Amino acid sequence: MTTLTLVIPVYNEQERLQKTFATLNAWRVPVGMKVDRVIFVNDGSTDSSIKLLRATPLKFSRKVINYKTNQGKGHAVKRGMLASSSDYTLLLDADMATDPAEVKKFLPLMKKNFDVIIGTRKNGHSTVTVHQPVLRENMGKIFTKLSQLTLGVQVTDFTCGFKAFSRQAKNPIFKRSLINRWGYDSEILFLASKLGYSLVEKSVSWADQKGTKVSLAKDSIKSLEELLQVYINALKGLYQLESTTIPTQPQFAHLPSR
Repeated sequence: MTTLTLVIPVYNEQERLQKTFATLNAWRVPVGMKVDRVIFVNDGSTDSSIKLLRATPLKFSRKVINYKTNQGKGHAVKRGMLASSSDYTLLLDADMATDPAEVKKFLPLMKKNFDVIIGTRKNGHSTVTVHQPVLRENMGKIFTKLSQLTLGVQVTDFTCGFKAFSRQAKNPIFKRSLINRWGYDSEILFLASKLGYSLVEKSVSWADQKGTKVSLAKDSIKSLEELLQVYINALKGLYQLESTTIPTQPQFAHLPSR
């Protein structure tokens, strides 16, 4: 039996949390998997999110990590990941853009002991039922290509909020992470590759959701700055790795996409 914890970062999500809880409560966990708990990380919300996180009925055990000042999604994910002790910990966005039921596609890879399993929308075999606006989608493609070139991690989708980390890989990766905001995805996948953990992608179904907190202009620039900062941090040895050489051939499994 594979145990699983869900980590869901939350920032001013009062309009979405009803859907979040309804989706979780309707989810039928696949045979061979047991959900230990759901960890919500309230990243300094100023609306009613914290009240909803604590009071809304949930069929799974829950833990709510709460702090008053917004620190960024990367910080929230790190706090949640380090609070888990399950066999695998799944990052899941509060908007349920990818339904938790998609984790059934990850289970065979978990049985094969892959360390990092990355949900992808961009490998040509995924199902995107509602696309992002064209400009936002194209900016995402540019960020993916820049991340590949800068960090040498050849995944097709860095920013999909549906990733699972094994118990043995999770803490070494997230204890080293330094990026607090939107560039954290590239950093954690770079760290996973650099530390020699096995990475694999799996196609998932995804639908764009209204109400994104991402500012296309401001946050795109910030993400690019943070991508450069990851490169600089590595060269300076700030990640406490054995080598400061950016890898060109990470340990990545190219498995059939379907």
